[in-house]
Amino acid sequence: MNSDLRLIDTFGRLHTDLRISVTDRCNIRCFYCMPNENVVFKAREELLTFEEIERFVRVVARLGVSKLRLTGGEPLVRRELDQLVARLVQVPGIDDIALTTNGILLAEQAAALRTAGLKRLNISLDALDPEMFRRIARRDGLEQVLAGIAEAQRVGFDKIKLNAVAIRGLTESQILPLGRFARERGLELRFIEFMPLDAEQHWTDEQVLSGSDILNRLAEAFGPLEPITPGHPGQPASDYRFIDGGGLVGFINPVSQPFCESCNRLRLTAEGQVRNCLFSQEEWDARTLLRNGGSDDELEQLVRSSVSAKRAGHGINTAEFYRPERAMFQIGG
Repeated sequence: MNSDLRLIDTFGRLHTDLRISVTDRCNIRCFYCMPNENVVFKAREELLTFEEIERFVRVVARLGVSKLRLTGGEPLVRRELDQLVARLVQVPGIDDIALTTNGILLAEQAAALRTAGLKRLNISLDALDPEMFRRIARRDGLEQVLAGIAEAQRVGFDKIKLNAVAIRGLTESQILPLGRFARERGLELRFIEFMPLDAEQHWTDEQVLSGSDILNRLAEAFGPLEPITPGHPGQPASDYRFIDGGGLVGFINPVSQPFCESCNRLRLTAEGQVRNCLFSQEEWDARTLLRNGGSDDELEQLVRSSVSAKRAGHGINTAEFYRPERAMFQIGG
């Protein structure tokens, strides 16, 4: 690829990572992401088709985007998602496709996704206690998630990460059970700080359970951990290795330790809006171009405009911070 085509913003950050939301629908109602009831979802015709998603990916791939992550809502409620994966793995320049899922439908789809070419899985698992799971998700489903993890391992997924949202005053009791579960099954565990993206807007900074607090608890229970050099500069997690060989654990700390200076991500919402930051106040409408005769060059210019407008950081800890109007399920995790 010609280096002049690369997506570099005004702060020198190179963008190689695209997160694609395939739906805003979900089969649970985690309070840090969605309202509990009366959720208004996008109509089916508003969502990008698989053909439109593929075309967008082909455009950004020629600009240096090489990694994709499929998200939602819950991406596995989108029918025949394995067919989209099969399309995207054929795009020149794309060398890695991952999926973030709550795991409830994973047992029945894991084999097809693996066959289609999906390489990596992130599975949300905030609690191993059924009552705590229900309190967070506001629906049942823990047994299905555990079955999905087991089936994913059975069909050959060997790069599985568990994502656990850490919420002070609520999830402390789950830290050690999750750590033990991941160590016993050869899974990488990641704790993610609670962010101000909940639809009901109840977030406060007092609810942020920092990665350093969790690290100390894990070390006390399982022995010391040592930091690992990041695999690439845009990696959002600070990773550690249990010295006893018991696996890896990572911490994504967007509130207490923002990683904006190395951010390499762009986002495409389910209805085709480009976002340059999870907390962006602005979106760029790719769907209109895709559906009204826009050229690939026009799509490229739209993406470049988004990248050029990217701010230095989200500013959560500053007076200039404004919550996005849309919640996490509407943006894409």
